[in-house]
Amino acid sequence: MKNIKIYTTAWCGYCTAAKHFFKKKGWAYDEINIDKEGLSRQDLLSLGKGMTVPQIIIDGQAIGGYDDLVKIYG
Repeated sequence: MKNIKIYTTAWCGYCTAAKHFFKKKGWAYDEINIDKEGLSRQDLLSLGKGMTVPQIIIDGQAIGGYDDLVKIYG
C-alpha cells in the first residue's frame, strides 16, 4: 500500500481531481488542507516540488501536482 499525502485547498479543482484519481485506484491518502493548517506557499515548496496545490507526495517522494500524478501513474 502506498503512503500518500496530498496538500490541498478547498477551492482547488485539481485537488478534487487528484482525490478522485486516488479513489478510483483504491488508494488511501492523507489530505492536508494548507488553509486550515496555516501553511504558506513557501512551506509547500519545501515539502513538495512547487508552490501550487495540489502537492502530492507518494512513499516519501514529492511528485508534484495533478498533471505529474497522471503522467506517472495514469
